[in-house]
Amino acid sequence: MATSNIQLTILEIAPQPQAPHWFTVYTCANHEKAVAKCLDARRVEHFLPTYTSVARWKDRRVKLELPLFPGYMFVRLETGERLRVMEVPGVVRLVGFNGQPYPVPDAEIESLRTGIQNALRFVPHPYLNVGSRVRVKHGPLEGIEGILLRRKNVHRIVVSLHVIARSAAVEIDVADVERIP
Repeated sequence: MATSNIQLTILEIAPQPQAPHWFTVYTCANHEKAVAKCLDARRVEHFLPTYTSVARWKDRRVKLELPLFPGYMFVRLETGERLRVMEVPGVVRLVGFNGQPYPVPDAEIESLRTGIQNALRFVPHPYLNVGSRVRVKHGPLEGIEGILLRRKNVHRIVVSLHVIARSAAVEIDVADVERIP
């Protein structure tokens, strides 16, 4: 009889699993793709946003698949599973504050994924946190918020990830956005 009471107490004290969240991983320079392969082998859900760039070499042009946020990628895991990621060669740390990893909102990751899957051409952009804030009201990026830019009669929305102070831009039709007060 006393044994069952002890087991009940242990079950009550044991930490309950938390829902998985997206976290930002800071990697060694130019190791993003190698880290992604290792995370695949460990069956850790991850996301490495990339874009295509054309490089001109002396005798030819080459298409390169480059990380959208150099040095960073995203993993989805429970807080207690950090060790599975930290053991991967090329991983420096999980981005956070006061020694604790800081979760990235699911909406930000999903909007990036949706845009890339719909062949939208995201390109790196200098970090912006000031400007005309807008929300996309139609299309594959519906609901995403960013800063509206206009250059040479082309409108772009700049999406910023404040946790890592990085931004990416994508062309957009100005009719598909609404200003945020």
